[in-house]
Parts: sequence; C-alpha cells; structure tokens
Amino acid sequence: QVYKGLDIITNKVSPQEQRLCRHHMISFVDPLVSNYTVVDFRDKAVPLISYIFARDKIPIVVGGTNYYIESLLWKVLINTKEKPSSVPRPDSDRKVELEQLDSAELHRRLSQVDPEMAAKLHPHDKRKVARSLQVFEETGIPHSEILHQQQEEEGGGPLGGPLKYPNSCILWLHADQAALDARLDKRVDAMVAAGLLEELRDFHRRYNREKVAENRQDYQHGIFQSIGFKEFHEYLVSEGSCSPETSALLLEKGIQALKQVTKRYARRQNKWVRNRFLKRPGPNVPPVYGLEVSDLQRWEEDVLKPALEIVESFIQGREPPAEPLRMEQDESENKRRQRRCELCDRLIIGDREWA
Repeated sequence: QVYKGLDIITNKVSPQEQRLCRHHMISFVDPLVSNYTVVDFRDKAVPLISYIFARDKIPIVVGGTNYYIESLLWKVLINTKEKPSSVPRPDSDRKVELEQLDSAELHRRLSQVDPEMAAKLHPHDKRKVARSLQVFEETGIPHSEILHQQQEEEGGGPLGGPLKYPNSCILWLHADQAALDARLDKRVDAMVAAGLLEELRDFHRRYNREKVAENRQDYQHGIFQSIGFKEFHEYLVSEGSCSPETSALLLEKGIQALKQVTKRYARRQNKWVRNRFLKRPGPNVPPVYGLEVSDLQRWEEDVLKPALEIVESFIQGREPPAEPLRMEQDESENKRRQRRCELCDRLIIGDREWA
C-alpha cells in the first residue's frame, strides 16, 4: 500500500516489493563488466527520473551507496567522453590502466599537469590520483580547474555544482550503533541460511575459478570488489581440496569477515550522510529527515507514520511537521592540510585525521 503508484530506482529489492511497485535498474549489467562507473549509473538514472516525472509519478531513489545518490542530486561528476553512454563502455578503461603504475610515479605525473589536485590527494590514493590524471588526459583541462568551474556555477558550493532537483528530500534511516551492529550480524546469518553459499559457489564456478587458475583475478574492480564475495576467497578456492575441518574453519573465517566489513561499510555510509548531506555548505541542500529505527517494535510510530507525513507534505506543497536535521560545519577545519607523522613516517591529510 505504501509503495503503490511510486517508481523505485534501486539495486536492492525483494520479489514482494517488485510486485507492489515498478522498480528500475535491477540486474541490467553483466557481472563481468569491470568499467561500469558512477557516471554510467547517473547517465542511465537521470533519463529514468525524467521519464517518471513525465508520467506524473514520484521517483524514489533507494540507497545505500550515498556517493551514487549524490551524483543524482547535485552536479558533481565530470564527463570525460564526448558522448556519455548509459551502458558499460567496451573500450579499455584508462583509469584502470593508470592504476597499474607505481603510486609515486602516478602522483609525480599528476603534479606535473595539475599541481593543485596533486597537493589535495594523498600520494597513496591511487584511485583518485588515477582519476584526476584520466580527466586531464581525456579533456586537456586540469581536474582542479573543472571542479572550480562547477563550484562557481549559480547554486554551486565547495563540494560541487548546483542541486539538480530543488524539490527533493532525504529520508535517513539511522539506528543506535549497538543495535545496528547486532542487526547486521543477524542479517549475515540470515543470508547464509537463505542460500548464500550456493550462490557464491555458483558465481565462483561461472566467473571466478578460471581467473584464479590463471592468476589474473582482481578484487579491486567490477563486481568482484563487492562486499560478500571476496571475503570467501580462501573457502571457495580450497573447497574440495582440504579436510572438512579446514573447510569449516575457512567458512567461519569468511562469515566473520563478511560481518566485519558490512559493519565497517555501514559506518562509512552514515559518515557520508553526515559529512556530505548534513554538513554540506550553502543553501542548495535538500532537507534531511532522520527516522530512528533502533527499535523495530516501534516501526509504525517512529518510521512509517512520520515518513508518510513528510512525503505527503512535500507533495501538497506545505511545511512538513517534522524538523529536518542539520549539523553545523566547522569553518576552522581544514580537510586538505598536510602533515607528516615522523614516528610512523606517514603523510596525514586533514585536521580531523591528524587529531
């Protein structure tokens, strides 16, 4: 009943939910595609959002990868191709090629063409350094200059360009950390009980076994970097070739690793909401409404009822009864200040990380 008449853009959905409303962007990329990026996601999702609006419907974008949600809300990404595509690109991924280089060499190259960006990025952050180099190679313009152009657009700010959908709002479901950790542990156990191991074995047989045998597996790109697969690498490659006791130990090791990395990812998701949504400077930020989900017995009172009231208020053009969350930005904090720790010989970027 809640979903009726809505369109959901998501990558996480149950069959029951699919029967209640129309879902988009599920199972549409081949598992072996390794160069599908947030730009590809945005270029496919934005026309869908326009299509949904044209049908006089309300698009609901469901997380959790908040980086991808941010790419839809604000003008923050850079097109390095003349004709952006909404499907995975068949040509080689220049960024992946650059990431094969040594970190020091990558950072040296970036320093030559874009010293401002090189000063902001940690020399060991190969992904971001490679991306900045890719932007320069494919556009001929320093990455930092393109970012400045975005920020200086009307409605732009320190974190990027203007808001694209001015009448949007964000519903943030959050829980007490202890309650969330316990729930995530139970979810992993439920996944195992529901057939996770068979799914892993099938995926390993179809897509991964040959890569491992040829020593060309890469758990840093594409679907193989996803949480829930690489944690079981030892178990999958040794199954059938070791004792049942060893196999059971490796299985338990994979389950515990999955629980640990899932909880770590949940913390990163919440951190992103706080730093990129709640603390986002400037007026062009959708209101963020917090919905407390620590006690599932109070789902109706704490989540469903207030969420419906908020959405109905937006649809009717009136002020919602709930107050949006807001966190003040620490203006004195410098996120790019560089310091070197002499004891461990490490470069630390940002006041908070240094503290």
